Order: sequence, then structure tokens, then C-alpha cells
Amino acid sequence: MASVTLALTACIDSDDTAPEVSAVDVKLIAINDFHGNLEAGPITLTIPDPSDPSKTIKIPVGGIEYLASWVKSLKAKNPNNVVVSAGDLIGASPMISALYHDEPTIEAMSALGLDFNAVGNHEFDDGSEELLRMQNGGCHADKVGCADGKFDGAKFKFLAANVQHSATGKTLFPAYQIKEFNGVKVGFIGMTLKGTKDVVTPSGVAGLDFKDEVETANKLVPELQKQGVETIVVLLHEGGFPADKKYNECNGISGPIVNIVNKLDKAIDVVVSGHTHQPYNCRINDKLVTSAYQYGGMVTDIDLTIDPKTRNVIKMSANNLAVTRDVPKDTVQTSLVEKFLKLVSPLKDRVVGSIAGPLTKTVTAGGEMLLGRVMADALLDATAGPNNGASQIAFMNPGGLRTELAPADASGKVTYGQLFAVQPFGNTLVTMTLTGEQIDKVLEQQWNAGVQKVMQVSTGFSYVWDKSKPDGSKVDLASIKLNGVAIDPKASYRVTVNNFMATGGDGYLEFVNGKDILGGPLDVDTLEKYVSKNPLLAIPNTDRISVLN
Repeated sequence: MASVTLALTACIDSDDTAPEVSAVDVKLIAINDFHGNLEAGPITLTIPDPSDPSKTIKIPVGGIEYLASWVKSLKAKNPNNVVVSAGDLIGASPMISALYHDEPTIEAMSALGLDFNAVGNHEFDDGSEELLRMQNGGCHADKVGCADGKFDGAKFKFLAANVQHSATGKTLFPAYQIKEFNGVKVGFIGMTLKGTKDVVTPSGVAGLDFKDEVETANKLVPELQKQGVETIVVLLHEGGFPADKKYNECNGISGPIVNIVNKLDKAIDVVVSGHTHQPYNCRINDKLVTSAYQYGGMVTDIDLTIDPKTRNVIKMSANNLAVTRDVPKDTVQTSLVEKFLKLVSPLKDRVVGSIAGPLTKTVTAGGEMLLGRVMADALLDATAGPNNGASQIAFMNPGGLRTELAPADASGKVTYGQLFAVQPFGNTLVTMTLTGEQIDKVLEQQWNAGVQKVMQVSTGFSYVWDKSKPDGSKVDLASIKLNGVAIDPKASYRVTVNNFMATGGDGYLEFVNGKDILGGPLDVDTLEKYVSKNPLLAIPNTDRISVLN
């Protein structure tokens, strides 16, 4: 049955002499999009200024030592608790976790008391076999990792209701799990976005099918109900975009999560979401819908009151809490962080060069970022020579830039760890030949079904797009120029991208048709070389992409 918010009333047997049956209170503690951010790094959250609510301030948040303390304090408030994650627990992680194949994050989350993690798209970055190793344990084939000589795998459960083996139709991980509290069962369905194949390197999702989120969840409702479950929680790695950054509100939310939740079965009560890295606290279609920001900077405290007779939720509420650093550190997590920091610090703290100022991810009207321009220029620089691919143009997908790059001190120095945080995927460069027509086609593929993914472009390349035009017709071919000269639709050009893009990642499908393919170095090594050869690297402020209307 649908969840409704009602004043809590006691449930009385028809026999007036029978004792009251108390309602059952259950606490859900939720995170999403942690991405291996174990350290208390430069993650901030904008909150109202305590001294002047009309203003806002930024506060440092996150770090597994503080997140664990926050979770522990919430668990202490109600023994009927469950800790859940809505995906991207691992993948695109900083060095402290990534260098050891994200085993440190799995260890940390097991120690935190995580119960369930719905797989997200980044869980598939290294393929399904590696993801199964995260669950089941065992050392990686390259022998890097297993810092203590072994890796036991996760103590929590991965869930993947809509991820099936193409050959058998069986799910990669269990579709759901059930937990019982004082005789009342609560079901947890875990899913990733159905478009995971579009945002992961094809090798990472080979042999897998990703099913529709709504159809998957709704089919499971009767199965859960047959087992006595009426309180149902969906952990979904898909999300939305609120109109503002008021993290405990839901003003003007848009995006895939809205359409999905509006179609979910009325028996589903709560949807813990993620993927978009946005904080929100919503009521959609009589369901509680939440998201807790990113990188462990926030935790969602969800309280459910359940009628033990009907097993339905009769009251529910949520509160997004900033994971501030004014609480004691969790000592278990401190030991884990210190162990892995000691192992990675010599590489992480190595100074590789300097930059003139912050390279931000703030997006211009045309869709460019300062950091994106620099990365595209680095790709071009690495592949422009006749012996390196003779590249003329480089493109960088915006999602491949994980964090901003700011000087580590007043001298402008930059460390390898900072560069790795920007480029943690281990992608390699690919140079190919495309015609002018193909370049136009791939530029049009930056807009698909209302989703905008504007590639960052290298110096000398420019074009104009019109936001009023429909998808597929936004770019004027005549406006596409290389070094001020309009490209020839029939002429051939050498173009560099990363291997994720080259295989159609992010929907840039025309790259798959490139000719004369030549492989190149790792993306992070490319960025390191570019920064090191350009002391106090200048900030590229000239717009390369223009937009009309």
C-alpha cells in the first residue's frame, strides 16, 4: 500500500484487555556517490550562515573518519537501523583508494557498518569480474593491493536488480535484501541507471544487460509482498537536479528521477537516489525521495514508523545532515586512512609542476571549463607531433574531469596526487582520423534526449551552437573552424580523445567510426607532462565554444 504521513496511533487488538502492539520505528542512514573519498580533502558544502541566514557560507565536510562518527551517532539513536548506499561507492576514486583497486574503500565501508550498496555505473569501471571480487574477495591479478596479504571482500551486500547476464538473464548480484525489525520486514531493492552502458567503457559492461528501472522495481513488489514485506525501499543510482542548493528541500527538481518515481508502484515507500551528486529531500508520488550530495560530505537520516499489523509505513521523514568535521574522528577509520596514506604518500605528494591559478569546473554559457580547456590542450600536446599521431584537434568529456585543480600553495605548485584526483580513470589516449562531416556529427551527439554533455575542445578549434535548435541540429557546420579556417566536410582530420570516448562512451557514438587508430599514453601521465613542461601554467580564458539564444 502507498505510504502516507499520519499522526502515529497505537494499534489495539479487538480484545480490550489485550496489550497494545507498539509501532516499529526504523532508521535508514543513507549515502551515495562516495567515490573512494577516504581522506578529509577539499570538499565543501554551502550552508546558511548561522550569523546571517540571508547569506551562505562554505564549510569543509566529509572524510571517512568523520562520516563514520556521524553514522555511529545516528545508529545509537535507534537499534533498528540499516546503513545503505545508492551506488558509486567505488570508481573514479582518489589515489588513496584507487592505487589499491578500491580495496581500502571496501574495508572502510565494512568497518562503517554499511549493509547494502546498490551498484552504480562506476562500480563497472573495471568490469564485472573485478566488481565480483569486491564482493567476494581475493587478490587482484596484478598483485597490487592486498596490503595485508589478503583481501576478504565486502562485509556488506551489493544489490543489482536490473543488471543481468546477457546469456542467462540472471542478475549479477541479488535483486533485493530483506531486514526484519521487531517482527516487521523491510525490503531493499538495489538498481543502477538503465543507461549505464552509455557511460561506462564497453569492456566494463560486456556481457551484461541493464533493464528499465521502473519495470524492474515494480515486478519485484509482488515477490516481496508474498514474503510479508509491505515496507519497500529502493536504492537507485539515478537522480535529479533541484532548482536551488537548499539541501533539505526539493524546489523545482527535474531529471530522470522524477519520471521514474512517478511510475513506481504505490507500495514503494522510499527512494534513496544518487548519480547526479546533488543533495535534495523530496516528496514525489507520495514517496520520500532523497540524495545525500557526494564524496561522504553528507548523510541522510531517514525515520520510518511502521504499523506492525499492516506492515505499512504510517509516518516517514528525512533530514540531510552535513558531515562536519567538528566531531571526534573514528579511530578505526583513522588507522585505516593512516595505513594507506603511508603507502601512497611518496607518489601522491610528489611535486610535478605549477599553475598560475585555480583551474575550475565552472561552466561557461557555451559549456566550457577552464580545467577542460587545459586537459584538451594536454591531449593535443601529447599527440600533435608526426611521431605521436599528428593530431590536430582534441576533445575531452566533461564527466572525465572529477575535481578542480588548485595550487597546493602560494608558489602555485601542483602534486601528482592532485592530478590523479582530476584524472583517476586510467584512460589512455586514442588518435583517429575523422572527416569534417563526422566531426559535425559527433558535436551534435553532445545533446541527446535533453541531456547536455558538451566536450571540452583544444586550442585552435571553435564552433557555434544554438540552444533553441532541436537535438541533432544545434551546431552550424559552417561555424566549425580549425585555426580560424572553416573545416571541409569531406576533408580528413586527426582527432584525439580518451579510450572511453573512442568506444562510444557518453553517447559520442561517431568516434567508433574513426579510422587509422593509434593508441597513446595514460591521461594522467599526459596531464603531468603538460603541467611539468609549462611552469606556472597560464589560465586559458579565451572562449572556444560560442552559443546563440
